Amino acid sequence: MLKTAISAIALIATTTFAPSTLAQDAEDGLTVIHAGWLLAVPGEDPLMEQSILIRGERIESIQAGYVAPEGAEIIDLSDDYVMPGFIDSHVHLQSELGPGRRFNRFTMSPSDLAFDGAVNAGTTLRAGFTTVQDVGGSFEASLALRDAINDGDIPGPRMRIAGSAVTPTGGHADVNGFSLDVLHTFASETACNGQAQCREAVRTLIRGGADVIKITATGGVLSDTAAGVEQQFFDDELSAIVEAAHMMGRRVTAHAHGVTGINSFLEAGGDSIEHGTYLDRESIRLMRRNGAYLVPTVLAGVTVAEMAETVDFMTDNQRAKSREVGPLMLEMARRAHEGGVMIAFGTDSGVSRHGVNAREFELLVEAGLTPMEAIVTATINASRHVQMDGDIGTIEAGKLADIIAVDGNPLENISELRDMDFVMKGGEVYLNP
Repeated sequence: MLKTAISAIALIATTTFAPSTLAQDAEDGLTVIHAGWLLAVPGEDPLMEQSILIRGERIESIQAGYVAPEGAEIIDLSDDYVMPGFIDSHVHLQSELGPGRRFNRFTMSPSDLAFDGAVNAGTTLRAGFTTVQDVGGSFEASLALRDAINDGDIPGPRMRIAGSAVTPTGGHADVNGFSLDVLHTFASETACNGQAQCREAVRTLIRGGADVIKITATGGVLSDTAAGVEQQFFDDELSAIVEAAHMMGRRVTAHAHGVTGINSFLEAGGDSIEHGTYLDRESIRLMRRNGAYLVPTVLAGVTVAEMAETVDFMTDNQRAKSREVGPLMLEMARRAHEGGVMIAFGTDSGVSRHGVNAREFELLVEAGLTPMEAIVTATINASRHVQMDGDIGTIEAGKLADIIAVDGNPLENISELRDMDFVMKGGEVYLNP
C-alpha cells in the first residue's frame, strides 16, 4: 500500500525534520510563547509583549505581558515578529519544474511522487506555510501524502487536495505533445466531454476523497500544445461541473488565463480563479457578485517568463506561451486589487521552487498591496478560501496553534518573510534555530 510506503519516510524525518517535543511532554502540557510583537489578527494593529498559551494543538488564551505558569514550557520570541502560520492556496507538492518533469507521469509511480512530495512538504512547512491547497497531481499520491501528514507520520503543512484536475480531452491537464499511442495510454482519468462525463469526473473525485474540485477552464502555459489560453470547456460543461460539485458540498476552483474562460466559469457559478491573467472589468464584476476569490500566482508568471530566456528544457509551445503570459500577471494582480477583488495567496509552487513561496509577498506589494494587505491574503483571506477560517488564519483562543516568527518587521520590509526563524504547526515546533 502507498500509505505504508510513505510512512517509512518518518524513519528519516525523525532525525532531520522531527517536531520539537515542547508540546508533547504530556497530553495536557502547557506551552507558552513570549511574543515581543504579535500580529494576532492581520489587518489589525500588532500587540506588544504578549504571551500565547498553548495546550495540545490549540491556543488556550493570549495574555498581556510575559507570563510563566508553573511547569509550562517557555518559548522566547520576545525579540521576534510573530504571526499566524501562512496558507498557500495553490501548490503542486509532488514535482518541481525542471528537465524531465514532462516525463514524470511515465517514469514515476504514485509512491515515487509521494516521496518527492514528502520532501517538498517539509521544505514548504519550514518556509512558514502551515497549510496548503494542492491543486493537481497524482490523486493516489495526494491522498497518501495528505493522510500521512494528518497522521503525524511525516512533517508537512496540513493539506487540502484536489487530485487530478477535471479537464477537457486534450486540455491543459490532459497529456499533450506525445505520440498517439502514448496519448491513448496515459490520458487523464478526469478528462471529460459533455455534461454527463463531466459530472461523473467530479463525482469520482469526491468519492475518492477530494476536498476541492480543480478544473482547467482554459488552456495553460506549460501544456505542450498550441491550443492557446482561452476557454476550452463548453458553457454547459462548466455549469454541469459546478452544479455537480456544489450538490456534493465541494467548491470549484478554475485554472483560467483567458478572459473567455474566466467569465464563462464565473457565469456558471464558479467559486475561485487560479491565475486570472487576462481578467477584465466584467471578470471583476462577476467575482464580486459571486464572492469569488482570485489566487493570482504572480510568482508562477515571473518564474516561467524568466525560464523562457534562461533554460533549454522548455518546448517551443511552452516557451512561446511563457513569454506571452508570464509578464502580464503582475499587472493583472494590480487590476484585481484596485477593483476590489478578494485575493487569496497562492504561488503555484512546483512551477517555482518549493520553499521560496514568500517571494509572492514581494510581488503582491509590487502590484500595489500594502505589506499588511499582502499578509492578509495568506492568512484571513486564504483561510476563508480553503474553508478553514474556524481553525486557522489568526492567533486566537480555540484555534490551531499555527504560529510563525521572523526577526525583522515585515510591515516595514516584506522581504523579511523570506527568512523564517520559527515555525509551529498544531502546537508542535518544526523550526526554532
